[in-house]
Amino acid sequence: MSEQDLAIQDNPWSGGELPYAISSNKLGMWLFLVSDSITFGAFLVAYAFLRVGSAAWPTPFKFVPSIVNATVMTFILLSSSLTMVAAVLAAKHGRVGAAVRWLGATMLGGILFDILHIREWIGLIHEGLRLFQNPWGTPLFGASFFGLTGLHMTHVTVGVVYLGVIAIGFGRGKFTSDDVEISGLYWHFVDLVWMFIFPLVYLISAHTH
Repeated sequence: MSEQDLAIQDNPWSGGELPYAISSNKLGMWLFLVSDSITFGAFLVAYAFLRVGSAAWPTPFKFVPSIVNATVMTFILLSSSLTMVAAVLAAKHGRVGAAVRWLGATMLGGILFDILHIREWIGLIHEGLRLFQNPWGTPLFGASFFGLTGLHMTHVTVGVVYLGVIAIGFGRGKFTSDDVEISGLYWHFVDLVWMFIFPLVYLISAHTH
């Protein structure tokens, strides 16, 4: 009998079946991701609108170090998605130790991403970029850049904490493989959002002169 079937039997409110063919936790995560995608979509559309509508939009990102740094960040996030897949597969096959290790590797990827991102922020702030101040052009750039990338970095940081809780709980037998899979949905969503931010914010605004 699967973990899902056992969950149905143990839940007196289930009525004997899952109406959406998935657990309530997974359904809740999907609903959260849908709502969160609307939030990120609004930020991305607003950023694109400001960029197209502003004649003084800056292109501050030089190939070295900015584009190289963002490319490394992208590689790290894509690699963390692979380790997340490995964690889910290990959890589904009952390999608790391997699942916890892969979760730890995924968390490490998120931490490295945050470190590189914060280092980039510090460099831009040192050059004079602020929320409402921009030494290269329109002041709207600072607000939109810090708003969009800050929102994403917050999601990465929350994801690292979330995966840590899941790793500890799964290692102690308090969580199931479904919980690991659900945490993977969140992590893949965070990675997917970055695939939109990277070209829109960095590549299109690369300094080519």
